[in-house]
Amino acid sequence: MTTNIAPHGGTLINLLAQGNEAEALAQHAKGLTRVPLSPREIADLEMIAIGALSPLTGFMVADDYNPVVDNMRMADGTIWSLPVTLAVDDALGAGLSVGQEITLTGDGGTPLAVMEITDKFGRDKRKEALKVYRTEDEAHPGVAKVYEQGDTLLGGPIRMFARPTHDDFLEYRLDPEQTRALFRERGWKRVVGFQTRNPIHRAHEYIQKCALETVDGLLVHPLVGETKSDDIPSHVRMECYDALLSNYYPKDRTALSVFPAAMRYAGPREAVFHALVRKNYGCTHFIVGRDHAGVGDYYGTFDAQLIFGEFSPEELDITPMFFDHSFYCKACEGMASYKTCPHDGDQHVILSGTKVRAMLADGIVPPEEFTRSEVAEVLIKHMLKSKSA
Repeated sequence: MTTNIAPHGGTLINLLAQGNEAEALAQHAKGLTRVPLSPREIADLEMIAIGALSPLTGFMVADDYNPVVDNMRMADGTIWSLPVTLAVDDALGAGLSVGQEITLTGDGGTPLAVMEITDKFGRDKRKEALKVYRTEDEAHPGVAKVYEQGDTLLGGPIRMFARPTHDDFLEYRLDPEQTRALFRERGWKRVVGFQTRNPIHRAHEYIQKCALETVDGLLVHPLVGETKSDDIPSHVRMECYDALLSNYYPKDRTALSVFPAAMRYAGPREAVFHALVRKNYGCTHFIVGRDHAGVGDYYGTFDAQLIFGEFSPEELDITPMFFDHSFYCKACEGMASYKTCPHDGDQHVILSGTKVRAMLADGIVPPEEFTRSEVAEVLIKHMLKSKSA
């Protein structure tokens, strides 16, 4: 039995140029038209280059974009649930043509990669919003991003010669090749991945440990790319994860690494995307909780679980693990869910996000049944610092 699951599409892509090739590409890029990328596109570019988005080798052409939007499949039938696109405004797009090479730039205009334009096409933004996000509402953060982008999409393969500069979480920035090597080194054959953009509270801890009972290892893989302005900053969340994993998780069966993606808040479709990408990182299983990747009231509580029924287990080739809403039950005297607890709601310790934020802002530690005190202390420190700034 092999230690690692096959990447999505069968091959782990690597488009990072090294040594002389990188130097030659960087020199070549100086003479090309520069195309600036948004923070989301920078994150997508890096993930394409390191193989996190295997089997993608570049930004999508129309032949892949259209069936992905319509049916969550690329032209060859491979499952892919979210469009990965490079958008430019009409003025810049008018000066670019198919067959042309361009330089993709990041923060401050820093050259990162060369791309060959193999397709240039328009899109119906409202159709994309309805299909991918299930709404046209501009209040939805993912839809708002689509509407603010340019109308012209460029598709084609990329080759990266300089990675975006990161000054945070350096010890946790493991590429798919590195997480796979870590799993092999530890002898993990069955690995469950957990996606999060929030601090891990007792309910999350409970479902993670339930999943860990059936596999060899757990990859806690928090998203640290662009999120909504009111989400808890990634550096605060990472401090929470460190505190929690150091005190309450088995070190030889748990790994922490960051996921460089931007958050799209696409609910069900993003749940599938998160699962497929974690397969590239070497996970064989993936936790899907209630309202995974959701925002507001745009998705049903369990839509992110139901969508997996649209694909066969063989073509997904990663096992989703579905969990109900979890809580502390005073009658059970422990963590439980609606699937396992017979008691009425007045026995359940469930705090709303609004109530928890109010408690933290006042320096009040939420009950231990809701969150570990170490996590609460980190969050209180952040809240107090934010109030005094």
